[in-house]
Amino acid sequence: QVQLVESGGGLVQPGGSLRLSCAASGSIFAFNVMGWYRQAPGKQRELVATMANGDITNYADSVKGRFTISRGNAKNTVHLQMNSLKPEDTGVYYCTGLRPGVQRWGQGTQVTVSP
Repeated sequence: QVQLVESGGGLVQPGGSLRLSCAASGSIFAFNVMGWYRQAPGKQRELVATMANGDITNYADSVKGRFTISRGNAKNTVHLQMNSLKPEDTGVYYCTGLRPGVQRWGQGTQVTVSP
């Protein structure tokens, strides 16, 4: 059972940047798709970004041009670079991995964007 652990969240001012990391107990290439979701207070969990087969990326319209999902140098990591952060980006960010018959979720990391 592959475990996913997020890190890198914190408090940042609007316009600032954060880099989230997701570490798997095994290789992220065990998953066909890696992704990031977020859940703001009182709102449904929503898709932020995905990476399929290690290179095909997709982004929510709300983060397009500001966020980047990427593979780390290590085989067991994926990152979410978040630039030009806005207060509406605030929420708990979750890493997920998907392969046939299996989906795994991390515990989440808090991102707060506030003046």
